[in-house]
Amino acid sequence: MLAPVSSEPDVIPGGARSVCAALCLWVSALALGHACGRERTSGLTLAGSTSVQPFAERWAEAYGARHAGATIHVQGGGSTAGIQAVESGTAQIGMSSRDLLPDEAQRLRGLVVARDGIAVVVNPENRIGDVKLDEVRRIYAGEITRWAGHGGQGRKITVITREEGSGTRGAFEELVMKGRRITSAALVQDSTGAVRQMVASDPASIGYISLDLVDTSVKPLRVDGVEPTEAAIDAGRYRLVRPFLFVVKGAPTGEARAFIDWIRGPEGQALTRKEGLLPPAP
Repeated sequence: MLAPVSSEPDVIPGGARSVCAALCLWVSALALGHACGRERTSGLTLAGSTSVQPFAERWAEAYGARHAGATIHVQGGGSTAGIQAVESGTAQIGMSSRDLLPDEAQRLRGLVVARDGIAVVVNPENRIGDVKLDEVRRIYAGEITRWAGHGGQGRKITVITREEGSGTRGAFEELVMKGRRITSAALVQDSTGAVRQMVASDPASIGYISLDLVDTSVKPLRVDGVEPTEAAIDAGRYRLVRPFLFVVKGAPTGEARAFIDWIRGPEGQALTRKEGLLPPAP
């Protein structure tokens, strides 16, 4: 506890003043050493894309099981938030499910750790099974507003999208919208899980999510006659594919480098495939 400050000025003899200065420097150095110690033992922090997050958690768990003492913290927030966290120094690795923007790429490095397909999904009650890419674009632009003629029993389409700054949304805008704006009537959700839940609860809805997060609660659509499968992605027939990036400032070092090398190595890539993602393109 700090002593109370006296309202009267202290008078310190010269010799005592030297001892006091030395003591203050020693205390400051000790405090700094404790702070640095906490920094060193706090582990590796990853932040960013909620699409990458569940895979990063699995990679971190498997890596930690093989590297005693490794501590890796994984948190979401969206791709843009993760990129900003790396720039500010609050995270050593940012997770992004979109390519870096030109200005970001001048300051940071994006390392591809996996590839992921984006699935366009509807409610299982919807009889539609196949859409053209241009139809998806027109639905999200607000030009097609009903399922009439599209196997959806004439219902008004509930368009569901991710928030601005989401890597999934950024990839969808690049791959599907091609410069068109997503309609302001779209319902905005802040995570992939929330999009899936809304589609699962609304028979007239449409959304887009990471291919690996598709489950029986939603139905993935064929796009231009092609099913969103790993084989179709590898063959180059399914075009809605995005990179999963680890974003770093400069060359990764220490635990960050070891973790990234492990993910991109044989053991990490085997886990990547097991979890439904694809390794980086050869």
